[in-house]
Amino acid sequence: MDFTEICEGKTCFVVPRQDESSHFPPGTAPVFFNPRMEINRDATVLTLSLVRPEHYLDAMGATGVRGLRVSVECGIPVTINDRSDEALALIRENVYRAGGGVEVVQEDANVLLSRRRFDAVDLDPFGTPAFFVDSAVRAAGRYLFVTATDTAPLCGAHQKAGMRRYFARVLNNEYHAETGLRVLMGFIARETVKYDRGISPLFCFVREHFVRVHFRVHYGAGQADRTMEHLGHVYQCPACPFRTERRGLLPEPVECPRCGAGLVPQGPLWLGRVQDHDLLDRMRTALPGMTLGSAKDLDRLLQICREEPDLSFHYDYHRLAKFEGISPPPIDQLLERLRERGYLATRAHYSGYAIKTDAPLDILLAALR
Repeated sequence: MDFTEICEGKTCFVVPRQDESSHFPPGTAPVFFNPRMEINRDATVLTLSLVRPEHYLDAMGATGVRGLRVSVECGIPVTINDRSDEALALIRENVYRAGGGVEVVQEDANVLLSRRRFDAVDLDPFGTPAFFVDSAVRAAGRYLFVTATDTAPLCGAHQKAGMRRYFARVLNNEYHAETGLRVLMGFIARETVKYDRGISPLFCFVREHFVRVHFRVHYGAGQADRTMEHLGHVYQCPACPFRTERRGLLPEPVECPRCGAGLVPQGPLWLGRVQDHDLLDRMRTALPGMTLGSAKDLDRLLQICREEPDLSFHYDYHRLAKFEGISPPPIDQLLERLRERGYLATRAHYSGYAIKTDAPLDILLAALR
């Protein structure tokens, strides 16, 4: 196996050399490594440096980079697991290069998660995490972190796959990134509450081809009931831009108040907050003292996530302008018009054309003109 050395943060490691002429170079190596996920790993290192779990499991290690960085840069006891012989050999090599101190195990992730507990469990599979969330919930002590890269099922492009994996109905709409994030959060919540446990979000975001969520786990039937209160549906009008949300596990028939069409429910999904604002403030304060390659992008991401209102959808203001048959104003001008009218209005962290606002649709359309 031909290797190349890479450094992220304060950690150096080797990965298999990839075919850069391929349309997806990470898929050409015998052990998977995606350099574009650095901001995902940076976010985890920054989060863990502040919440400080007693022990951390990288359940699907591949090259071992995520768990290795947690060990080196956060000083937290780490276990790295992978079932592949090639991955295990590479993880051990990288642990040796970093000076040791990391437990390396080789098991099927579901088996390991069913027989051991860890204060923090991290799932970062290739594709969907749906097959592992149940066992991860049972193994997680206080923290559960999950990445999903199957954005097509989560965002409604592959609707039947989304139903099979996440037991949720999703439309392929212009706010599909927000929907995908909340579908994943809602699925994890439903997998958690059946064990009389609850979750609260710490830092959850969408970036390019992946969704990343960090949760605090709570115990007791009361915590599970409080988690259930955050589940519901987004209702989208098929005939006009109107959309709204309602809480509850089962959808109800609802008519559009603008045009009378029957609204189409999406979900169940998470309707509660998606960030711990105090933690995000602490993360931004701590960021300048960290050695992170994506520090600038991560700071911008944290800033926008901190400002976003807890709304389960956004409006693409270019699409609204097209619906009205007008040219859209600059986005900052539109945001200021809404704020002058007394409404919350911000950008969304995953799109340059998205506006999150609590303004009624008629007010938003008026502000466009």
